[in-house]
Amino acid sequence: MQFLANENFPRASINRLRLSGYDVASVLEHSPGAKDRQVLVKASSEKRVILTFDRDYGEMIYRLKLPLPAGIVYFHFNPMTPEEPANQLIELLTVSNVSLVGMFSVIERGRLRQRPLLQ
Repeated sequence: MQFLANENFPRASINRLRLSGYDVASVLEHSPGAKDRQVLVKASSEKRVILTFDRDYGEMIYRLKLPLPAGIVYFHFNPMTPEEPANQLIELLTVSNVSLVGMFSVIERGRLRQRPLLQ
């Protein structure tokens, strides 16, 4: 699974995911200041799952019908540490055997909600 970390996703979490063997591209490193639509188009063309703290992606997908990425993971909590988002994601992927592809996933502490992306 390939990820695209939005600009608001902590660098420490990006590094933690990479050290755990995940392919993570970073808006912060490669295209800082990119608009959400640009991030969405990049994720769609590269078939990446977006990692973000920005709730606007739900509107862009469901209401505006913009190009679909492989998936979206919206982190709906304030991290206690910069590594917490990565730790939550790694635990979810390794322990719960959850698929993020084709889904809009909302991660809260101790809770996951998912909704299929519309084609």
